[in-house]
Amino acid sequence: MNRTWIILGATSSMARAFARAVAETGAGVLLAGRDVEDMAALATDCRLRGAALAEVVAFDARKPEGFAGIVARMEQEEGELNAAVFVGSMPPQAEIDADPSLIDGTVTDSFTGPARFLQLLAPVMEARGGGTVVGVASVAGDRGRIGNYVYGAAKAGFATYLSGLRNRLTRAGGHVVTVKPGFVDTSMTWGLPGMFLVASPEKVAEDILKAVRKKKNVIYTPFFWRFIMLIIIHIPEFIFKKMKI
Repeated sequence: MNRTWIILGATSSMARAFARAVAETGAGVLLAGRDVEDMAALATDCRLRGAALAEVVAFDARKPEGFAGIVARMEQEEGELNAAVFVGSMPPQAEIDADPSLIDGTVTDSFTGPARFLQLLAPVMEARGGGTVVGVASVAGDRGRIGNYVYGAAKAGFATYLSGLRNRLTRAGGHVVTVKPGFVDTSMTWGLPGMFLVASPEKVAEDILKAVRKKKNVIYTPFFWRFIMLIIIHIPEFIFKKMKI
């Protein structure tokens, strides 16, 4: 079967690793993001790795007027259509505290922009009777923490959206995998204090592809973050609100 993946936020480290891994399976990739020149180099790499298609499309989560055209481009491809969403932004919480207007961009990048795109893609996937959506949320969405609660709130919203979308697409033979990474070695986390147990983007991509094959609903990557977050979410609130985590 022909398979095509659109990868939103394709210039992120995790997305690059995922695109390369998907290309090696022979699937087609549509690389979507703002830096077209950078994605062009990645497209060349994907073709060399065996991608049936490697094409670049301009995508900005804050410009929804361009979404319909991208979905129309996807419809030109035969077979199974899939989407992987790596879009997000995480300004330091201190900057958001100083300038609350940054909330709008954070929520658009990390939740509402990708959700609007997927709302347009969902009927196409339903009509074809299958396909997979990979949505990258975050462990930050499991509980609001003083260090990044705006970003965490956006990712929590996205995770809830993905849960509902999974419920919808399952009825048409599709599937949605919610991915909750812990600390990953990316530009977004570079230099942040308190980093530990940092995973490579390649490890995350490997875990995602395994979850897609096994039709997992929600995964933490690396796996041990499930247990870390299980502890964190069960800390009593009267204790948690005094902690600096």
